[in-house]
Amino acid sequence: MTDTDLLPLPLAVEHRGSAPGYVSLDDRATLDAGPGTESTARWLRSALGAATGLPLADGPGPHAVRLRIRERTQAGTERGYGPEDYRLSTEDPDAAVVIEGGGPAGVFWGAQTLRQLLGPDAYRKAPVAPGPRWDLPQVTVTDGPRFRWRGLMLDVSRHFLPKDDVLRYLDLLAAHKLNVFHFHLTDDQGWRIEIRRHPRLTEVGAWRARTKWGHRASPLWTDVPHGGHYTQDDIREIVAYAAERHITVVPEIDIPGHSQAAIAAYPELGNTDVIDTTTLSVWDTWGINPNVLAPTDNTLRFYEGVFEEVLELFPSTFIHVGGDECPKDQWKASPTAQARIAELGVGDEDGLQSWFVRHFDRWLAARGRRLIGWDEILEGGLAPGAAVSSWRGYAGGIAAAEAGHDVVMCPEQQVYLDHRQAPGDDEPVPIGYVRTLKDVYRFDPVPPRLSAEAAAHVLGTQANVWTEVMENRSRVDYQVFPRLAALAEVAWSELPAPHARDFTDFERRMTAHYRRLDALGVDYRPPGGPLPWQRRPGVIGRPIEGAPPNV
Repeated sequence: MTDTDLLPLPLAVEHRGSAPGYVSLDDRATLDAGPGTESTARWLRSALGAATGLPLADGPGPHAVRLRIRERTQAGTERGYGPEDYRLSTEDPDAAVVIEGGGPAGVFWGAQTLRQLLGPDAYRKAPVAPGPRWDLPQVTVTDGPRFRWRGLMLDVSRHFLPKDDVLRYLDLLAAHKLNVFHFHLTDDQGWRIEIRRHPRLTEVGAWRARTKWGHRASPLWTDVPHGGHYTQDDIREIVAYAAERHITVVPEIDIPGHSQAAIAAYPELGNTDVIDTTTLSVWDTWGINPNVLAPTDNTLRFYEGVFEEVLELFPSTFIHVGGDECPKDQWKASPTAQARIAELGVGDEDGLQSWFVRHFDRWLAARGRRLIGWDEILEGGLAPGAAVSSWRGYAGGIAAAEAGHDVVMCPEQQVYLDHRQAPGDDEPVPIGYVRTLKDVYRFDPVPPRLSAEAAAHVLGTQANVWTEVMENRSRVDYQVFPRLAALAEVAWSELPAPHARDFTDFERRMTAHYRRLDALGVDYRPPGGPLPWQRRPGVIGRPIEGAPPNV
């Protein structure tokens, strides 16, 4: 493995002289961790120590891995030393490796680069060769991210992933220098987070009797109850594990749509003057569900209680409230909803949804947090501090940014990783447009028509992983990888315009990266297509032909 195989692509790689030499880490290697670098030191000992067999005892000297936080310039403008920027050098005469970061996160990302330089066996959980000696090229890497929001959204409502699988995904994010984990915890098909004042949310809402197998048009069912949830201690563990890896966990609690699991647990939350909500169960199929929350004071107080517990568990500034795909038919038929529209003077059902979202916008802001939601929350207007996840295309993000709102660009046409990776019948349960590795690599979170002022509101990007047709970790791996590696480079690296990007070089670096993924046990889609056990013959999907619209 060489420094030319690094992924995501760093800002600069320099060698002393025309041909790089090598330095070695062996059983004399120590760890010289300066103030503020403790989390990286712990990670190096646990992850690299396990893989390499190196003891990494405390101590300075010529065989040390030295970790330091470098003070920024007075103006704070020196490139390479922002909070997540770093410099890694194996050319210092007083240490084997020196990693300097502009903050603790920068040091940690430098350690991720060190791991890549050590080769794919550094990604294993125990040494695979006798005699701990690990060669590193003599090199200086100067690096830092393009965007401060580099994320993955994982839906654990449609198909639940056990806690250990979530922790594993945090490690995979860290390995790709991604720093946001958007945790989609509630939906029609399952409520996944313990709320102690409302225990039926998990006692009832976390389980469904059966599950649609394939797209909702499929005639197939899995007649095994499906579900699970995370206790509050599980959540604390996940959040702490992420924080050690400089990853922010952004929870999502869906309102006012995507709420049938909550209504099944507490029928009074639904539109009881329209349907008999006591007959509802956790939804067992896919699509847009008509059963939405009632716009009552009782519903507001209930969800305020939910969010109070959520805020205790998640330190994230941003709290995601969903806000998407909320059908208005029940509100149109509901005397209670119509009376509320008249009382509030919001005009119609769209205004009622805006009122619902703005209520929690103000509620969160009063507690020092910021609301973020899918781009439907723009309809009816937003408070100044709210942010938008632009999923239906670029348009919502453009409108939000031009109105002064922060934006995370995640258009379904580009970075929905549940969409199929190739045409043909071999792709398992094919959903949506064909989005190849090259397509994701040529995605740009900032559309060219945005003004510089508006573009400054693009916080970054994330890939979204909806799990209706991903029944377990292996299926999630297949859909996510290798495309998440391309998204990671788009989010981190200073790349040229999409048409000018060197995909050939990216593919070359991916050849090395596949070996890292192999060592990590990732069931990625091979470049040649799915392996026989990765296919799902006879399970209906929802392929969409042609190129996706650029909207």
